[in-house]
Amino acid sequence: MAEAHPVLLAALVGFVCAIAFAAIPGPINLTLLNEGARRGFFWAFCIGLGASVMDTIYCAISFTGLASFLDRGVVRASMQVLSVVFLLFLGFKFLLTKTVSPHTKLEVASEKLEARIEQKFHPHSAFMTGFVRVLGNLGVLLAWVVWSALLLAHDWVDESVAARAACVGGVFLGAILWFTILSYGISRGHGKFSVKTLLRLQHLSGICLILAGLFAGGNIVWHLTQRAQPHSPQTAPPAPVQTQN
Repeated sequence: MAEAHPVLLAALVGFVCAIAFAAIPGPINLTLLNEGARRGFFWAFCIGLGASVMDTIYCAISFTGLASFLDRGVVRASMQVLSVVFLLFLGFKFLLTKTVSPHTKLEVASEKLEARIEQKFHPHSAFMTGFVRVLGNLGVLLAWVVWSALLLAHDWVDESVAARAACVGGVFLGAILWFTILSYGISRGHGKFSVKTLLRLQHLSGICLILAGLFAGGNIVWHLTQRAQPHSPQTAPPAPVQTQN
């Protein structure tokens, strides 16, 4: 059971991160918002399934490439600090935003790449629509690179193959659960799910990211405090008394 603990923790962390990441409004959520209300639950669910599969592939690629990169202590410490700054920056950005999808340079480049991929693959099914949308989104790959580095640097995911595989599996389950709930809510909500609802979810995601950043920063401070505390000197055991015969 002690050996299974890191695996279960990695699966739970991947599950929670996937839900928090999938809840951030983006091209997939906006596509589900439009297609779910027009074509129903099953079509929207298949779009979410395709997005979840590609999301999981990007997550697996990120964990595979960063496991050996974080072996050095200096790199790990740097990633711990940078991940806290990134979480706080992204959290406040989501919390203070007033639009669902601000057009940044990365999103413009992703839209161009996504258009080229769609012209090449010509996705006609709902599954391929979701798959290609995530495949062409550079922000998703970048986000998973940062997330995987954060999880490995803070030892929330063990560097063993089993723990990383469990985290990737948790990511798939979390993503498909979110897209299933969203698809059902959109298809049955009769217009209750709107852009304003996605904006509120983005604000909620910002709050969660800020809390995660504060928790990670507090964890670093706690470890530094433990290392800075002076250790009590160990007293040598008294020498045995020799008796003369």
